[in-house]
Amino acid sequence: MYPGDELGRGVSKGGGKGGVVRDAGGSFGKREAALEEEYFHRKDLEHIKELKKHLVEEVRFHEEQIERHKEALRRSLAQLDEID
Repeated sequence: MYPGDELGRGVSKGGGKGGVVRDAGGSFGKREAALEEEYFHRKDLEHIKELKKHLVEEVRFHEEQIERHKEALRRSLAQLDEID
């Protein structure tokens, strides 16, 4: 392994400054780093889920707008036919 290739190894050993436990390195530092990574991974998944929900709602809104516009177009075309 190379220095800096593993989180939680301790200060100047690739673990960086992440708090007292991570500074010490060793098993606890590695565990703390893993828990931190897991936390941010879960947060990323939550954000992706929220984004997907928002996009589904946006698509639904635009589909409803399309139907409204199609109906308005039909009415306008019917009025044009009546005029001719």
